[in-house]
Amino acid sequence: MVLDIPVLDIRAGEHVFLVGPSGSGKTSLLNLLGGVAEPEAGSVRLFGTDLGTLRPAARDALRADRIGFIFQQFNLLPWLSAIANVTLACRFSARRREATATEGGPEATARRLLGDLGLEDVERPAAELSVGQQQRVAAARALIGGPDLVIADEPTSALDTANRMRFLDLLSSACRNAGATLVFVSHDAALADAFDRTLDMREINRALPAETAA
Repeated sequence: MVLDIPVLDIRAGEHVFLVGPSGSGKTSLLNLLGGVAEPEAGSVRLFGTDLGTLRPAARDALRADRIGFIFQQFNLLPWLSAIANVTLACRFSARRREATATEGGPEATARRLLGDLGLEDVERPAAELSVGQQQRVAAARALIGGPDLVIADEPTSALDTANRMRFLDLLSSACRNAGATLVFVSHDAALADAFDRTLDMREINRALPAETAA
């Protein structure tokens, strides 16, 4: 997907709701913000650093240390328990592991996060959890260790309206408490009021065909 976005500023701690039809570039933008993809032109600055100046290993380290992802399909390891899936993020980042020390380490922090998100049965394998429970595990994994940015790619698409709003309330509260920036993608415009600002890809991406942008 081609993106042509002249300027996009997201403030530290801001909660942004990203909308747009399929094919409008939402996932491509998330990949750029998360350092997964590199722009062919222009630049992406994250935490004051131009990602284009970093070697791949340094970019991977920055992502592991400072960015939490919640994927649409959750991407949990099905044979690991809920709590093991959450603490996995700390195995790839010493910074996030050290940040849990005040709570007694990764496992204690993972239990607290899962409890805050409404999941008590933390020893069950991810494969045995409901969709809603897996969603909470994915959110806790993204939040552990206090990342500066949380990127959520349509994590509520499989939930009914009531559970969707409950999850969003829990996620937003956790991000606010941690001072984390949240960029949240969804097709459900009813969720927009829960965010500081809405970005519509049809308005910010000049590469979209005129009929799509309209």
